[in-house]
Amino acid sequence: MRVFLFSLDIMSRGDDLQSQALTKPAFSETQASALVESVFGLKVSKIQPLPSYDDQNFHVCVSRTKDTTDGPTEYVLKISNTESSKTPELIEVQSHIIMFLRAAGFPTASVCRTKGDNLTSLVSTDSGSEIASYLVRLLTYLPGRPIAEIPISPQLLYEIGRLAGKLDKTLEKFHHPKLSCLHRENFIWNLKNVPLLEKYLYALGQSRNREIVAQVIQLFKGEVLTKLGDFRECVNHGDLNDHNILVEAIKSAPEGATYHVSGILDFGDMSYGYYVFEVAITIMYMMIESKSPLHVGGHVLAGFESVIPLTPVERGALFLLVCGRFCQSLVIAAHSCQLHPENKEYLMITAKTGWKHLQQMFDMGQEAVEEIWFQTARSYDSGIAM
Repeated sequence: MRVFLFSLDIMSRGDDLQSQALTKPAFSETQASALVESVFGLKVSKIQPLPSYDDQNFHVCVSRTKDTTDGPTEYVLKISNTESSKTPELIEVQSHIIMFLRAAGFPTASVCRTKGDNLTSLVSTDSGSEIASYLVRLLTYLPGRPIAEIPISPQLLYEIGRLAGKLDKTLEKFHHPKLSCLHRENFIWNLKNVPLLEKYLYALGQSRNREIVAQVIQLFKGEVLTKLGDFRECVNHGDLNDHNILVEAIKSAPEGATYHVSGILDFGDMSYGYYVFEVAITIMYMMIESKSPLHVGGHVLAGFESVIPLTPVERGALFLLVCGRFCQSLVIAAHSCQLHPENKEYLMITAKTGWKHLQQMFDMGQEAVEEIWFQTARSYDSGIAM
């Protein structure tokens, strides 16, 4: 599965999961083609839908004209759901961040301007009973394949950790008059909001999984929320998962290809958080497809700390933050499957291995897991990575 410019996680705003699911656009390929031509002035030669949940996305190929001989020919059309379309300032800030990072050398998409020289266009449709409005954007298509599809080496994990650190560090220099909209207090995917999961625990039934999540939430309240004032704040990407990072092979050798990151997708979960949130989220998602999940954290941490060394307090919270992100992804997926059983295969991507990893971490305990992570990270100091 190729995932473009949207989160595997289905929430873009607020913490009401059910209302989000009812606002998804339903444009046909013909209507989407007409949007590209009327709003962006490009002639569509081919268009096909991309998998998504609460937004609608299309892979668009365009024909070259005399005016676009040097431009790209592949794009992603993103049509935001009606709820997200009510917060245009949030989408505007995300678009400016994408452009800022690209200018700074990161492999993000280019955001295409409309014929009116805007980054977005608000389009309305009349269904007969009501008029719905959707924000429309067009971004360049990024090459590569998601890292979920390849075996991830320790060196690539290190580079991804370093990328996460460089991204947060670079965003310290980003300024925008509406940047404060990234303070999304009730945003279910902000890592500090793990306790909001309590209202969705029913989706787990009476099970060991539910017991583990309930314990993580209580530990989180006592050992993480009480220390937020000691963490260093920053803007987080918030969703560097194994489908939102694209890679390309840079050489083929008998021992296998070497990869580099060719694309960073999906800035829809951006919010104010903390450095330690970014590395915890990245560790959790890199564990999903790994054959040695418990060793992932050390390689990612070493890469991140080559840019932003964590403080002792931040390091001490890392275990519960990774567990917390597992809980967010797994609980909300279970809840969403009850609402939309037809989407179960898509929604449960993380759950296929996620519960197993969370149980293993919880059974081993914080001290044992930290010993593996920190020892692996220390091995980079001596130049002999484990």
